[in-house]
Amino acid sequence: MEDLAAMNRRHALIAYVLVACSLVLSLLARADNSRTGSWTIAHGDEAGKVSFALIYHSQHNNSNHQTEWPMSEFHGVDFAKTGKQDVKFTIARDAGRFECEGYLDNGEGAGVFHFFAEPQYVSQLSTLGFNGIDADKQFSMAILDVSVAFAKEIKAENVKGLDSDKLVAFRIFNVNREFIEALRKAGLVANDADKLVAFRIHGVSPEMVNFLHQAGYQPDDDTLVAMRIHGVTPEYIQQLKVEGYDHIELEKLIAFRIHGVSPEFIDKVQSLGYKHPEPDQLVTMRIHGVSPEFISTMQSRGMKNLTIDQLVNLRIHGID
Repeated sequence: MEDLAAMNRRHALIAYVLVACSLVLSLLARADNSRTGSWTIAHGDEAGKVSFALIYHSQHNNSNHQTEWPMSEFHGVDFAKTGKQDVKFTIARDAGRFECEGYLDNGEGAGVFHFFAEPQYVSQLSTLGFNGIDADKQFSMAILDVSVAFAKEIKAENVKGLDSDKLVAFRIFNVNREFIEALRKAGLVANDADKLVAFRIHGVSPEMVNFLHQAGYQPDDDTLVAMRIHGVTPEYIQQLKVEGYDHIELEKLIAFRIHGVSPEFIDKVQSLGYKHPEPDQLVTMRIHGVSPEFISTMQSRGMKNLTIDQLVNLRIHGID
């Protein structure tokens, strides 16, 4: 019965979205200059929150922004009320406000919104040095809640390459003052806008930087990103240390991950009699397919004292 109830709720939500879209189309037909879209609300994953989406389509701009919102943000909406209800609420942002109306059915539903840009917002950000904000960008900045206070906060951090586009990217990827200052406290310069966004995208954290510095490494920004892309984590470094590979050069650790030199691979190779191969040898073995299985096969054929270089040469010449 619960599955059926969930299915019914989904069908009802789809119906509400269709109704909202038809309302949007009719409103646009009457007023081409109106910035009108639709919204949906569904049950959230966390207690006290709902999944709220703002959806907008036009010839020049398409967006579908969905996040978890506290129920308390929807003033005047009673999510505990059962059955269907008409709702109206306003979302106020520095860049503009969204006036919303529609329906809820047992806490889920959909409707339409009308966006009203704040006239002073563009001049306020221009004063801070953030230019090039057209109507579409202001709309996006309202959705993402790029506030004047946030712009001032980031401006004060003296980040290079910072413009209105980067300010939006900072908001999307949660590059805030706390993140920047934590990176600087960990020992990074952290003053390049593009690299700060890359750090967030790939998961370069202050904790990771602290670990590496404590381990005696001094990685540059590009190396940190490359480490995250290829999965050179503190946990991986610690696992290699157990295998006897302590403080390997970061570039070689990246090569390890690219070519599949894992702690398990090292352990199997050492169990076959090859104690502590050099890092370059391990990479070469993986590149040319000198696997533990290959080594075992050669040993079973009586070739028990081959060096790693000899094993590699056999693979290069096609010996299986």
